[in-house]
Amino acid sequence: MKRLIFISHIITCILVVVDRAWGQLPGKAGERIAGSVALVCQAEIGAVVDQALAAGDLPGCVIGVWKDGEWKMRQAFGDRTVEPQREPMMLDTIFDLASLTKPIATATSVMLLAERGQVDLNAPVGRYLATIVGEGRDEVLVKHLLLHTSGLIADNALADYQQGTEEAWRRLSAARPAKMPGGKFVYSDVGYLLLGRIVEVVSGNNLGDFAQENIFQPLAMRDTGFVPPTELQDRIAPTENRNGKMLRGEVHDPRAALLGGVAGHAGLFSTLDDIGSYAQMLLANGKCASTHRILRPETIWRMTRPHVVETRESFGEVLRTYGWDQHSPYSHNGGELLEPFAFGHGGFTGTVLWIDPDQNLFYVFLSNRLHPDGHGSVNRLAGKIADLALREILSKPGNKSQVDAQSGQVQLGVDVLEARGFRDLSGRRVGLVTNQTGVNSRGQSTAEVLASAAGVELVALFSPEHGPQGDLDVPSIADSPDERLAVPIFSLYGTSRAPTAEQLAGLDVLVFDIQDIGTRFYTYISTLKSCMISAAENKKLFFVLDRPNPLGGLLVSGPMNDADRETFVACHHLALVHGMTIGELALLFRDELKLDLDLTVIPIRNWRRSQTWDQTGLEWIDPSPNMRSLEGAWLYPALGMLEATNLSVGRGTERPFQWIGAPWMDSRRLSDWFNGQNIPGIRAVPRRMTPLSSKYSGVECQGIQFVIHETSKLEPDRIGFTLAVGLRTIHPDQWEPAGIDTLLVNASLLKSLRSGATIEELLSATRQSLDSFQLRRAPCLLYE
Repeated sequence: MKRLIFISHIITCILVVVDRAWGQLPGKAGERIAGSVALVCQAEIGAVVDQALAAGDLPGCVIGVWKDGEWKMRQAFGDRTVEPQREPMMLDTIFDLASLTKPIATATSVMLLAERGQVDLNAPVGRYLATIVGEGRDEVLVKHLLLHTSGLIADNALADYQQGTEEAWRRLSAARPAKMPGGKFVYSDVGYLLLGRIVEVVSGNNLGDFAQENIFQPLAMRDTGFVPPTELQDRIAPTENRNGKMLRGEVHDPRAALLGGVAGHAGLFSTLDDIGSYAQMLLANGKCASTHRILRPETIWRMTRPHVVETRESFGEVLRTYGWDQHSPYSHNGGELLEPFAFGHGGFTGTVLWIDPDQNLFYVFLSNRLHPDGHGSVNRLAGKIADLALREILSKPGNKSQVDAQSGQVQLGVDVLEARGFRDLSGRRVGLVTNQTGVNSRGQSTAEVLASAAGVELVALFSPEHGPQGDLDVPSIADSPDERLAVPIFSLYGTSRAPTAEQLAGLDVLVFDIQDIGTRFYTYISTLKSCMISAAENKKLFFVLDRPNPLGGLLVSGPMNDADRETFVACHHLALVHGMTIGELALLFRDELKLDLDLTVIPIRNWRRSQTWDQTGLEWIDPSPNMRSLEGAWLYPALGMLEATNLSVGRGTERPFQWIGAPWMDSRRLSDWFNGQNIPGIRAVPRRMTPLSSKYSGVECQGIQFVIHETSKLEPDRIGFTLAVGLRTIHPDQWEPAGIDTLLVNASLLKSLRSGATIEELLSATRQSLDSFQLRRAPCLLYE
């Protein structure tokens, strides 16, 4: 028995060597083996495939493994056809991809239309199609179709397609959700048929033509498309015999076939190399080799970030992305060695693609496992081969990411940059805009991280107001050297508030990593905007390493500032509390200023809009000398609006932005009046303080300190307007409201306040303008 096993192993190795030599002979139409790097385990993979071939699991296959800019393996095994005659499998074989159509053609097309503003993923499907009837129809959103959570059935009857395409679409339009939308995960071809139809209705072209023009042709995917032309027939791997005819170049899926071969759920044909071009584009943040951009980086993120679509007792969290599988009962075809943020998909005909952005690799397995008799099984085989290949690749030093991508742990943009091996900045000269808040989740400064990153050259640092360490409270800050890192620090709060052309001359890319606190007049967002404008003018790449908004991403509160009165504390037309991350603001600035800027936001992982800072598990670092606590950040928009009046807001005390006071204030009376308004989530207590600096320095002030007891109920605009009306009522002769316009930059609000407007009138007037802001910001939101 041992002798037989030994002989079998020797024969397998000889076959691999002969196969390689045969594939490299000149004059062949295709190759059997190619690639710049051969895996040591290639013979072992060959032996596993040979066992599957002998078992009849498939007639042949093509396998590709790509990492860090090169193919580690490209090899064809077995036969392309066995009936009516044998043909060897070749690397340029064209395969019926079956359900790989869903992510590569359909989801990518939908995301491209969403990027262009032609499709809203949060809109009901009925906005685009007169479709779906019955209970729950209005709740079926486009994103539900992408995630397979629409509640629609998996497949409708073949009889629905046998009276022609128009009747087929009429019957599909009568689809009824079997479950309530947004609930359980049900893998649905019907959902992707509807997505393909949306592409057609919105773009005016059928899915095949739209994808060809906007995805496949720009990526030079010459052998990819629906309904392959006759000249490609000889290279196509047939599937099975149907009605006495071997399907070759005709889509295997019967519903797609009855729709003419073009459908959102199946019908795409492609090759290993073409799929490789597509996967490399996703790994390159939407660019292809020619630097032509297919999708924006933020669109790639939206498409590939995980969503928990269901939690099953026996399985755990089912994770899907917009078009891709990530962790589900179907995902075993990707093996066990991919990072948690890898995504992939399989196809019924025996096709698999998995992409791992953290490890900069992808894995392709293409087979026609249904040939010739409709049987065969490859999912476990594909996963086993992936593990064999990746085990060797990932055992090599330097290939594993430094940051563990544990599900549930919030990862900052800088953490994600590390996890991706800094490849986004590799070979580039970098300028970093940062301060003491620019740290990774382990507390190491981003400047140190980039300075020690292989392939990255840190050339200069730029610091905002309050300086590199965030401890200066002065009118102007000079340039200085960073002696430890041996780079200059250019101040953006001195003679210039934007990087100059001379400072940018030696850079390829400007990277921004500063923690914002979510309020419009906090000046770090002004620095972001000025840096973006300078980068655009000087043709520099711009990266933002994103960070959570400490107040979360749901709270949006007025007032808006006057659009025609831009200042350093009112750099854009924004809500006072904008509810956006620094990365989302960058997208808004780029789009609304129409900047010709190559912008990449490196997103946060595992952060939801509902999470405030105390729910992230991240360390709080004071972002400026007087922003000393999360409580101060919560109260800053309300108290900050009063700062330019003749009040102290706590600067120079132990409670900045948690206390207001003045020598003339009747603290008990104002405290009682404020509490009598029953403002949700907050109370006031009288307290005397003597500021040691800033306004009323050295003078004892009566005042009130604020106690937050429920942040989820806080309304910053109501708190601020209540204080303003209270001060106007109790101290009409002492309080000077004119300064309120300095930070709010809203002339009509000041006029209303002076004319005696009530709290509700002030709120009503300012909240009306928030609806348009919500619409403006919606396309820029990266997180849900």
